[in-house]
Amino acid sequence: MAKTITLYVCSACGSRSPALLGRCPRCGGWGTMEAQPAGGEAARRAAADVQQLGEIGETALLRRSTGVDEVDRVLGGGWVAGAVLLLAGEPGIGKSTLLLQLAHRSVMAGWATLYVAGEESLAQVKLRAERLAVSPGLSLTRETDARTLAEHLREKRPSLVIIDSIQTLIAEEGVPGSLTQVRDATAILTQAAKESGSTLVLIGHITKQGMIAGPKVIEHVVDTTLALETASGFRVLRAMKNRFGPAGEVGVFEMTGMGMTAVANPSEAFLAERPKGVPGSVVVAALEGQRPLLLEVQALAAKSPYAAPRRIVQGLDARRVDVVLAVLERRLELPLAGLDVYVNVAGGLRLTDPGADLAVALAVYSAVTNRPVPEGTAVVGEVGLAGEVRSVTQLPRRAAEAQRANYPRLIGPRGGPDAALVITSLADALRVTWGG
Repeated sequence: MAKTITLYVCSACGSRSPALLGRCPRCGGWGTMEAQPAGGEAARRAAADVQQLGEIGETALLRRSTGVDEVDRVLGGGWVAGAVLLLAGEPGIGKSTLLLQLAHRSVMAGWATLYVAGEESLAQVKLRAERLAVSPGLSLTRETDARTLAEHLREKRPSLVIIDSIQTLIAEEGVPGSLTQVRDATAILTQAAKESGSTLVLIGHITKQGMIAGPKVIEHVVDTTLALETASGFRVLRAMKNRFGPAGEVGVFEMTGMGMTAVANPSEAFLAERPKGVPGSVVVAALEGQRPLLLEVQALAAKSPYAAPRRIVQGLDARRVDVVLAVLERRLELPLAGLDVYVNVAGGLRLTDPGADLAVALAVYSAVTNRPVPEGTAVVGEVGLAGEVRSVTQLPRRAAEAQRANYPRLIGPRGGPDAALVITSLADALRVTWGG
């Protein structure tokens, strides 16, 4: 009889050890190492079914619209059959509201839809559903056993299943929400969704640090990870990971008494309160995912009372801003040594586009010299260490968005439309912006 070997596997990161450890050596988690048998019958399994790439038949990606254009944009076209999605966000931000509205659209389109209410009673869900005018044809359950739900998916094959939330499910006897329960419940339901062709949406909690709660393996298992954030009173749906569409895509919503309403013109909404003629305010033609957006980058410079001046950044990568400030000091001889510098993307949106570098540079220069940027001007460009302004992707789309938002004067690198003011360096940008 073959000897059974025991391995200890971390429930948080999957790290393995032949000995029981109190703390995982990879992720540092305490008490996460669990015993799992290895070898024996598992070691004598038949060889895996291996195919060559050319032998695999072509399969069309079955995709259907969610009924909301902003969500379709973020997902890359709509729900994908058999896909598993994870939606995370702050408590009360509107995750359940948005998914109830999407469930309603699914029912109205004739798709069998199941909503698993693990955190509320069915009566509470009904009250909110009535306020949102959700179709009475939506199926509800409070079942929290992952294996029971998996069998339901395989038997009934619903088109859309929403789990609110994954932290309330159990895979075996134990406390819901523990790392092991969340990991195992996700694995069980993911396998069932792949077999049944159901689109599975999991609502996930987040920690105090803003990270998705539970083991990191969940984010690796799911096909799409979505984050719902707040920005200037709006709700921003962002694709952090997407196997069936572009990652980084965003959709903008407004929370109203009737639920989440899509914002058709986000650029106008984010620039609605922009002050005119104020130094330190610059409009950037940014690109989030595949979506061009006009946003306001603000900068403020003040004499520092400290030996080491402060650099406070919100909505941008602080390290990129530090690089831009160093280039301003070294290449343009802008005196920043004794100044506190504050840089912010107005409205609270997080901007990951490197094309915002030029906007940061001009905003800081404007704030230090007290010279406002002329009205109707938008900028875009990546700043290099030599003070050069490098090209960015999809300049024509950015320029078209600037024209549509009534910012006809676009300053940027080569590659844009003929109407753009072409620059090659920060010195060129200053000359074109203010003349001289």
